[in-house]
Amino acid sequence: MKTYGYRGFDRAGRVCRGLVEALNVKEAREKLAAEGTLAERITLSGRRMNFPAEGRAIVYRELSALLGAGVPLVRALDNLIQSPELGPVHLLLAGVRDRVREGMPLAAALGEASGSVSAFETAIIDAAERSATVEATLERLASFLEEQERLREKVQAALIYPLIVLSMGICVAVVMLGLLLPRARNIVEGGQMTLPALTRFMIAFGALTMRWGLAALLAGSLAVAWLRMRLKRDPRWREQWDRRMLGLPFFGRGYTLLVNLRFARTLGILLGGGVSLIESVVLAGRATGSEYTSGRAKEAAEAVRHGSSLADAVRNIPPLADSLPGWLQIGEASGDLQRLLDSAARRYQAQWERFVARGLSILEPALILVIGGFVLLVTVSVLLPILSLTRAVGR
Repeated sequence: MKTYGYRGFDRAGRVCRGLVEALNVKEAREKLAAEGTLAERITLSGRRMNFPAEGRAIVYRELSALLGAGVPLVRALDNLIQSPELGPVHLLLAGVRDRVREGMPLAAALGEASGSVSAFETAIIDAAERSATVEATLERLASFLEEQERLREKVQAALIYPLIVLSMGICVAVVMLGLLLPRARNIVEGGQMTLPALTRFMIAFGALTMRWGLAALLAGSLAVAWLRMRLKRDPRWREQWDRRMLGLPFFGRGYTLLVNLRFARTLGILLGGGVSLIESVVLAGRATGSEYTSGRAKEAAEAVRHGSSLADAVRNIPPLADSLPGWLQIGEASGDLQRLLDSAARRYQAQWERFVARGLSILEPALILVIGGFVLLVTVSVLLPILSLTRAVGR
């Protein structure tokens, strides 16, 4: 049996939506017709859909509560599908339920249902299923996603003012370059005077932007699309690109903090769930979302398998070699590695939030200075020919 989402009309002519289980589309239409519903559109639940982080956090938390109460996974998913607060996500969850009912693990079913479900989440859920700690792991995963969502909302709120400033600057630049500068040029040329060098430069810049701006924007969009396709299809190139991103001066620092945060948190969750250390290192590396770190984590796991300590093995992973090995060394010596990893994750979380706040505090004045400087150049380039013309008339 498959689950289909439908949109149609009931006997009273009102629009209705819902789910129906059937072997195929024909049987789904027949079932709906027998209930008095004329189906306008029927959609198979297995197609990939967007699954926002906020919705995933709600699903994980509610699924954790149901599983903790002893409800079987398929029945728990049935209950979530009926939840009105999830909205369109019910069709995605129906596809997940169908896959789980056919024997697919929950992690794989979620990964196939939506590209929004990250490797970090599927790795954690996969390990939780293996260690039979799904309800506790889903609760912790929901808390982590909610923390990330709150941070993302803070970033978005902080970017509102710089975006307004940028938009106003672009509008002012368009008006000045497209309207004031050409008029100033006509006035000066009518007086048979030579335009100042700055004014000629800004006029040429405005003409170049008007002529080639759209083409440059299109070329940039095509380059980004090609880059994304290359990163998706070529694992070696993706690993090299990821390594370069980690080495960037400012962005690389934030990316490294995020990698450390995800590795420490995932490793702590996995070890707490009873997963073996070697397998936990591999899954934690995959959960970072960094292709380069994931590859080095596999090498570290092999080193641990052959007798190396975890701290020494992690020291050979460049993005993690800064401070995390110290936490691991203390955790191994004290015999309480999970608690030390949780402490490290909280510290990296605080550092990551400070990094974002610091970056935004720099971005805002930098934007204002850049836009203010550009507007000043355009203003001066407009005023210079007018002042020259005024002096010529005064003589």
